[in-house]
Amino acid sequence: KMAAVQDGSIEPEPDKEIKTEILNDVAGNLAPAAAGMLSSSPVPAPVPMAAPKPTPSAAEAKDQQTLLAVLQFLKKNKLVESAGGAGAGGGQSGDAEGGDASSLLSRVSSTPAAPSPVVAAPIPAKATGGEQPDVSVVLSAYSQQGDPALYQVYYNGLKKFIESVLDCHRAELSQVFYPLFVHMYLELVYNNHENEAKAFFEKFSGDQECYYEDDLRVLSGLSKREHMKGNETLLDFRTSKFVLRISRDSYQLLKRHLQERQNNQIWNIIQEHLYIDIFDGMPRSKSQIDSMSGSLAGEAKREANKAKVFYGLLKEPEIEVPLDDEDEEAENEEGKPKKKKPKKDSMGSKSKKQDPNAPAQNRIPLPELKDSDKLDKIMNMKEATKRVRLGPENLPSICFYTFLNAYQGLTAVDFTDDSSLIAGGFADSTVRVWSVTPKKLRSVKSAADLSLIDKESDDVLERIMDEKTASESKILHGHSGPVYGIGFSPDRNYLLSSSEDGTVRLWSLQTFTCLVGYKGHNYPVWDTQFSPYGYYFISGGHDRVARLWATDHYQPLRMFSGHLADVTCTRFHPNSNYVATGSADRTIRLWDVLNGNCVRILTGHKGPIHSLAFSPNGKFLASGATDGRVLLWDIGHGLMIGELKGHTDTVYALKFSRDGEILASGSMDNTVRLWDSLKAFDDIETDDFTAATGHIHLPDNSQELLLGTYMTKSSPVIHLHFTRRNLLLAAGGYNP
Repeated sequence: KMAAVQDGSIEPEPDKEIKTEILNDVAGNLAPAAAGMLSSSPVPAPVPMAAPKPTPSAAEAKDQQTLLAVLQFLKKNKLVESAGGAGAGGGQSGDAEGGDASSLLSRVSSTPAAPSPVVAAPIPAKATGGEQPDVSVVLSAYSQQGDPALYQVYYNGLKKFIESVLDCHRAELSQVFYPLFVHMYLELVYNNHENEAKAFFEKFSGDQECYYEDDLRVLSGLSKREHMKGNETLLDFRTSKFVLRISRDSYQLLKRHLQERQNNQIWNIIQEHLYIDIFDGMPRSKSQIDSMSGSLAGEAKREANKAKVFYGLLKEPEIEVPLDDEDEEAENEEGKPKKKKPKKDSMGSKSKKQDPNAPAQNRIPLPELKDSDKLDKIMNMKEATKRVRLGPENLPSICFYTFLNAYQGLTAVDFTDDSSLIAGGFADSTVRVWSVTPKKLRSVKSAADLSLIDKESDDVLERIMDEKTASESKILHGHSGPVYGIGFSPDRNYLLSSSEDGTVRLWSLQTFTCLVGYKGHNYPVWDTQFSPYGYYFISGGHDRVARLWATDHYQPLRMFSGHLADVTCTRFHPNSNYVATGSADRTIRLWDVLNGNCVRILTGHKGPIHSLAFSPNGKFLASGATDGRVLLWDIGHGLMIGELKGHTDTVYALKFSRDGEILASGSMDNTVRLWDSLKAFDDIETDDFTAATGHIHLPDNSQELLLGTYMTKSSPVIHLHFTRRNLLLAAGGYNP
């Protein structure tokens, strides 16, 4: 029996343990009936009318039919009897006997090949780490009993029951439909009941939530047992338990219904393939459930988001700002003190006190600051004093860089932090770097020329550059497939690119040559990004694993496995202690760089996630996906706190302004939209109760938060960047 696959590791657990754990979880005072039904061997109990107990292999079809009829009759009687049975004793014996009858019934109707009566074939958990379990082993769990013709009846019965319960429970119980539908369909397909499977699919696929359309399309193609081998989506569905969050009252209702009906088929699937996370309190409403569901494996367990996350920022190093600058600052202070002070606060990073939510400075080793970094920090501070305060009344100007004649070939863009360089990755496997300022790009001189330079002179850094190589742009050749991800190092000396060829390359921006090719992914690498402190970088790709690297190591330092589909985008937290990954399994995970643990699983998107952005204060995360929605998350509580609707196509770019007052989003619908992020975050009440149950009341206020929509002529927006003075730069390729 395989426990839910959590973070890539699979622990074998004995059958009984899991069952009892589930039982204890549900309620302490379970009738033995349930225990009888769930135990992996039938409970020996006296069966009235001494019916012979033939083993399925020996029983012939005819005997089976007779026995079935007898047992069906018994079952009816038992129900009548236990309904009328007064006193604990009578009820007890009735229950036990019912439990046995049901297990016997299922044993008789089971195919002779099925190894154990009620529970599916136990899976030897050979797989360790992120390895895929053996396909045939995984699938063999579908060799279940059950009359194929009855599947529709079972499902329909459950559907009628759920439609008839009180409104408050209906929304919660409806979550069961989709995973049940998939597993019942796969079971039919696996047992070669092709026509029944087809009929079942046609009858009920229309009832599923619209956001599962893509998954259902994949499913409909699986009509034969052979198709199931090697289908990754399916293996994931099979090995990871689908998680549902249901209130205790709703769960008891469902359980009682299934046990009264003796509906073993459905109950087995629920026990086998679903993980029901039960909470005490009010059932959730349809809108609350819809906002959280939609991912491949259901919602996240509440346990998954309990770990503490240090989302605060690290203390800035003490850097003495040269004197002339301080005079200038003093002047500013007299002129407009109001503007100045709150700005320092809102940036947070400048405060000398350690943030209580911040990790220890040395929690992960970060590179030492070089002199050039210190100069850059000083420049940054000077620029910050001239920064524009943004807000609903004061929107940023937007400068759009259009790539002309890129012939659909532009696949990734990045700007340096100081906005002096822009790089593009292209489908023809090249990387191109442009200088946005009048300063041209120059390479370092050849070794022979360098030996002639006086190393002691003040302008040695100028002298080593070769003027003959000066140009506005450079082309970097090296990849053998389209370049999907690109990222500058914070010190502007390096550039990362990731490609379809499975490698991540590190380029020098001094010599414009490739320094290293990092090989670890076996499939296309969709995204890569440097840590805000340099040295570390993260990559994610089609092999569903995100990898953390250091520039001076050939091998990855950490592998973050747990996603059930491609890792489509990767982002470092501003304090560099965490990494967020967005995936085509429609979830976002937050990983701890120190120990590789997954500390947050965020569900709610209805399509693959293509953009992530942390707020400058490190508390919030914004994510955009193919569903056109931008979702806002509180990292500390692991809760969704906002939904920004407006885009009509995939959101490929997200960026917070330098002080976090505005969130800009760019999309394939050729628009840039600006949102009032301060208002979105201020309206939120996250008390302990909502954090415990995940009951969020999302205010539907997208229109109030939308500050502006800006159309491009015909260029999808694939990157956004705020300059140090809060001018918004956007980039995309022109699609004539």
